[in-house]
Amino acid sequence: MSMDFEKYIAHTSKDGRTQSVKDHLVQTAKLSRDNAISEFKEIAYCCGLYHDLGKYSPEFQNYIQNKGSKTVHAQFGAMRVIEKCRSSQASYAAMLGYCIGGHHAGLPDGGVRNDNPEQPTLWGMIKRDKYDCSEFDKEIGDQFPDDTLLDLLHKIPDAKERIEAYSFLTRYIYSCLTDADFIDTERFCSPDAERGIKEAKFEAALEKVNAYLEKFDCVTDLQKARSGIQSQVYDCTRDNNANIYIIDMPTGSGKTLCSIKSALETAIKHKKKRIIYVIPYTSIIEQTAKEFRDIFGNVLPVLEHHSNYDYDNIDDEKDNKNKDDDKKKKPTEEDEESKTTSEKLRKTCENYDAPLIITTNVQFFESLYHNKSSRLRKLHNFADSVLVFDEVHTLPIKYIQPCLRAIGYITKYLHSTAILMSATMPDYTRFIEKYVPQDTKIEYAVKDKSLFDCFDKCKYEYIGQSDIECIAENALAQKNALVIVNRKDTAREMYNMCKDAPDCHVYNLSTYITSVDRTKIIDKIRADLKNGLKTVVFSTSLIEAGVDLDFNSVFREIAGLDSVIQAGGRCNREGKMALGNVTVFGLGHLKGDMKLKANITEKLFEEFGSISSQAAIQAYYDRIFAVADKMIDSSSITAMMGGVMRVDGIPFRTYAQTFKFIESGTVGIVIRCKENERLINELEYGKLSVKRELQKYCATVSKWELDCMIEKGMVELKNGVYILSNPDYYDRETGLNINKNFDYSV
Repeated sequence: MSMDFEKYIAHTSKDGRTQSVKDHLVQTAKLSRDNAISEFKEIAYCCGLYHDLGKYSPEFQNYIQNKGSKTVHAQFGAMRVIEKCRSSQASYAAMLGYCIGGHHAGLPDGGVRNDNPEQPTLWGMIKRDKYDCSEFDKEIGDQFPDDTLLDLLHKIPDAKERIEAYSFLTRYIYSCLTDADFIDTERFCSPDAERGIKEAKFEAALEKVNAYLEKFDCVTDLQKARSGIQSQVYDCTRDNNANIYIIDMPTGSGKTLCSIKSALETAIKHKKKRIIYVIPYTSIIEQTAKEFRDIFGNVLPVLEHHSNYDYDNIDDEKDNKNKDDDKKKKPTEEDEESKTTSEKLRKTCENYDAPLIITTNVQFFESLYHNKSSRLRKLHNFADSVLVFDEVHTLPIKYIQPCLRAIGYITKYLHSTAILMSATMPDYTRFIEKYVPQDTKIEYAVKDKSLFDCFDKCKYEYIGQSDIECIAENALAQKNALVIVNRKDTAREMYNMCKDAPDCHVYNLSTYITSVDRTKIIDKIRADLKNGLKTVVFSTSLIEAGVDLDFNSVFREIAGLDSVIQAGGRCNREGKMALGNVTVFGLGHLKGDMKLKANITEKLFEEFGSISSQAAIQAYYDRIFAVADKMIDSSSITAMMGGVMRVDGIPFRTYAQTFKFIESGTVGIVIRCKENERLINELEYGKLSVKRELQKYCATVSKWELDCMIEKGMVELKNGVYILSNPDYYDRETGLNINKNFDYSV
C-alpha cells in the first residue's frame, strides 16, 4: 500500500485532537526511562522508542485516519530491533523483541526457530511481512544503548539461572514500557485525569506509630517479652543493610506493628519510595488496613489492592479456552486498537503509584508471573521499595521456588528490601541458598528466642474424630469459646444449632459474609468479650490471623500445624489465665493437600509433647517439603524449556497460564443493600471506579458455586461485577446461602 500522509497519527481523542506517532514514541520512551532504575534506563528508553514504530505503516495510518481495516502494528518494532541488534549480538535484543511485540497482547512465548509466521511466538512474529520504515528513520532513527545487561548476565555462571534472571528482567522492562504507554495515552486522551499519591510522609507516619506503641503497658512478663522481641527486630533492621530480613515472632508478639515500624525506619534510612505490605488473605487485609488507617489518618494513605472481581481473570479464561486454536488463527494482538479509551485505560489505578500499598499474595505473585500488561505494569514500582510479607509460611509449596526467586531478584536487582515474617516460620534456608542470587544478604532479626516460652499460653490436645454436635455442646459449656472449622457450611451449620442457646451470644464468621458485616460482627464479639459476656463464635480460618480476639477456649478442626498454632494465638492471648485450652478434633472430610497436612499434624501430636515448640514446627515443614521436593524444583519457567536454555525461547505466555497461586479461584458477589444502592446504580451507568467501594459488600464464593448461581439465575452481571439478584439468599448473620429454599406462598 502506497500512501502519503501529512501527519503520522498515533492516537485521536474524542474531542478531535490528534497525537503524532513521533510525540507518542518519544514521550513513552522518556516515561519508560523514568520508570526504570539507573542500570536499565537506556534499555527502557529504547523499548519505548520502538514500541509503536508500526504505527508509521500506511496500513495503520489508513486505519486511524480513514477508518480503514484493522491492522496489527506491535510486531514491526520487534522485527526492527531484533534485525538491527543481530549484527552487534546485543544481549537485550530478545528482551526488546518480547516487550515490544507483546506490549498489547502480552509477553509471548519465544517459540522455536522453525515457527511459522502464523504462530503467536516471538520467532513467528519476526518472520511476518515487513514494511518500509523510512518514515520512522526520517523522524526518529535508530537509537540503541550500550549492552550493560551483558555484564550482569556474565556474573551468573549457571545457564538456567541466567534464563531465570533474564525472564524476570524482561518482565521488569515490559512493566516500565507498558505503564509508560498507558500513562502517555492517558495524558493525551484525558489530560485532566488525576492519578497517583506521590508524597510519602514516612517520617510523620513513624511518629504516629511510635506514639501509638508508647500507649501499650510493659508491666507483665508477657508484655516485657513482647517488647524484648520487638527490640531485637528494631536493632537488627537499624544496624544492618540486608536485602532480606527474616522475622520469626510467636503469635501475640505484635508482628504487625513491629513490621510497619521497621519498614518505615528502613524506608526513611535508605530513601525508599514506598512500602508494599503483602498479606495472604483478604480478611487480614481488611483488619490490617483499618488498623493502619486508624494510626496514620491522612498522614499516610493506604491503597488496598485485593479485587474480588478481576477483569484480567476474564481475559485469562478466554485466553486459556482459545490457546489450542492459536495455530489456526492469524495474529490478532492489535485488536486492542478497536477498544474505546475507557476500556484501554480502565486499569490506570493499578500501577502501585502510592507510598503504602496493602495487597494479597495472589495479586502480588500472579502479577509478577503474569504476561499481560494490565498485571505486569505495576512491577517497576516494586523497585526501591520495602516489601513486607506477612504470614510468609502460607506461600503455596508448589510455588516456593518462583516466589523466593522473585523476592531475591526484586531485592538484588531492583534495590528493594524484603521483610519475611511468620509465627510459624519454615526453614527456607536451603531454598534461599538454591534459588536466590548468591550474594544476597540475609539477616535473621530475632536471634535470641528464649523469650518465646512466654507466649506458650495454652495447651494443645488432639481428641481424634468427633462430630459437630459434640464440639458445639462442649463449646457452649465454656465461659467463652472459639470454634474454627475448615468449611464455611460447617461453621454456619454449627451456628444454626447453637444460635438460640440461652444466656449466650453466638456468632458466625466466614467469607460468605461481606466484609462490612464481618467487621460489625467482630466489633460485637470484641465488646462481648471485654464485658465478660458468655460468647461462642463459629468461624472459618479467616479469624486465625490479623484478628485480635482473646478466648478462654479454642476448638480447632485438624489442619496443618501452622493453622492449629495460629488458632492457638486466639486462646489466652493476653495471658490472663495460667493456661488456656486448644482442643483439636477431626470431622473426617478432608482431601488432597489439606488431608496430607492434617495427617502430618496428627503424627506430631503423638511425637512431641508441645506441638508449638520450634522443634515440632521445623519437623512439620521438613516433612511437607520432603513430600514436595520434586514439585518445588520443577515449578520454574526454565523447567518448561526442556533443557534448551535460550533467551529467545522463554515460554512467558505458557508459564503465565499455568501459574495459579490458588488452584480453585474465588469470585466476589456484591450483596445489594441500602448502603450500596447508589454505587450499584453508578456501576450500571458505566462508572467503573465504584468497583473498589463495592468490594466491602462482597461475599466470596468458589467458581463452581458461581456456576451454580448463574444456572439458578441468582446473579446478574453488570460491567464485569456479579450482583446477587435476590437479597433473600443473604443473611447478615450467616451470609450467602445458595442452597436456601423459600416458600413465598401466602
